[in-house]
Parts: sequence; structure tokens; C-alpha cells
Amino acid sequence: MSDAPVSAHPQVRAAELAAYLAARMCHDFISPASAIVSGLDLLDDPSAQDMREDAMSLISASARKLADLLAFTRVAFGASASAETFDVRELEKLAQGVFNHMRAELDWAVETPSVPKPAARTLLNLAQMAGAALPTGGTARVRAVQEGASIAIAVEATGPKPRLRPEVLTGLRGEPLTEGLHGHWAQAYYVHLFLADAGGRVFTDLTEEKVTFAATVPA
Repeated sequence: MSDAPVSAHPQVRAAELAAYLAARMCHDFISPASAIVSGLDLLDDPSAQDMREDAMSLISASARKLADLLAFTRVAFGASASAETFDVRELEKLAQGVFNHMRAELDWAVETPSVPKPAARTLLNLAQMAGAALPTGGTARVRAVQEGASIAIAVEATGPKPRLRPEVLTGLRGEPLTEGLHGHWAQAYYVHLFLADAGGRVFTDLTEEKVTFAATVPA
């Protein structure tokens, strides 16, 4: 089990973190956006009319993926208008939208009916990170219960050969990235920051069969 207080490490400049998060989101969006453009190019190509059905399928699937990612990102990373409390059924829809394009399956078992913004962001980000830890498939189980003045969150990624990138651990500990991919680190570091700002904490545990994220957030 690993965790660290936000004050234990030097802070990353806000502008630097914003740039890394923006790059991460652009990376997620560019693939389906490019696929839509490729499908439209096929429709416009007179010599590829026999591929019209394939082009329409590509456009439809890619547009759906892009819409799912945008809706998810708006809450997981953005301000999501002025909402401060979120219905967990809506959060489940957002998470499932992302998992529809992953190999892993989502098992959503959140008991509390609504959660404040820090807990909502925590649920979504940890769920996505759990899915990413299962590149060959498996199940990401998301659980949350209110215990007094806190919400306890546990997200377990179980499957064949689960993998957690070192830069994710670095980010969750609140440490600046020294090597690895900025996109994976930025998301984890962002989770660490907003949880610390809210008075919460995040922990990780790794075994050969499972990756576990746990967090506590004020209710």
C-alpha cells in the first residue's frame, strides 16, 4: 500500500500541469476524430463507393467514442458547469461510456446515491485508470460507501496480467515526473492534487493478480 501527503514533494507549476492535461485529452480525442475524417474521405472518394457501408460504420463508431470521451472528460477533468453534487447513476453512465471502448468490463457497485464533486472526479478517474491497467481484459470493480463524514472508495482491476505504469504511481504519490509518459502521470497527479485540496487521500496496492486503488474523500 502506497500513499504520500501533498506537502512531501515539490509542487509542479499549474501551467505545466495544465499543458500536460490538455495534451492528454487531445491524445484521447485525436484517434476517434481522425477516424471520422477518414470515414468522410472514403465517402467522398468515387473509387471507394463499395466501401460506403464500412465508412458509415467507422464514422458512427468513432463519433460515439468521441462523444463518450468528451462527456466523461467534462466531469472527470473539467468544472462540469457549476454542479457540486452528482447522481452516481449519471457517473456510472459516463464511466460505462468509456469502458464501451476498452477491453476491460466495468462492475459499478457504488452504494451512496449522490456524491460531491471531489468524490465524483475520484470515481471516474480511478475507474478509467483501472480499465487502463487491464490491457488484455478483466473487470474493474468500483465501490463506494459513506462512512460518517467520509466517502470510502475502492477500485479493483482484476484480470490476466494487470499492469500499472510507474508514472501513475509517481503521480498518485504527488511526485514530479522524472521519466515515463506525461499523459498517464498528469491524470494521476491531478487526482492527487484535487483529493489533497479536498482533504482526502489516495492509496494503491499491486499484486500479480490485481491492482487496487483506494481513496477517502470528505462527504
